[in-house]
Amino acid sequence: MRKEIHPAYGPVVFRDRAANHAFLTRSTMSSDKTIEWEDGHTYPVVDVEISNVSHPFYTGTARVLDTAGRVERFERRFGKRGGA
Repeated sequence: MRKEIHPAYGPVVFRDRAANHAFLTRSTMSSDKTIEWEDGHTYPVVDVEISNVSHPFYTGTARVLDTAGRVERFERRFGKRGGA
């Protein structure tokens, strides 16, 4: 790699404040805040709004919309549209 054109790549802790969950990974993100990790080292920490622990898709609490039911209810209410 050419020097001085790439951002610094190193260990960073991402913390999901809503779910009280954190994980250590490598990233180019940086932060002024730090946290002491389980291994005793201090790493920069980035707070995130949502992660796989709190996202409805991954937790199984996602709502599935019944689009077919909505179309049928619309057609019952306003009648089917005539052909062109």
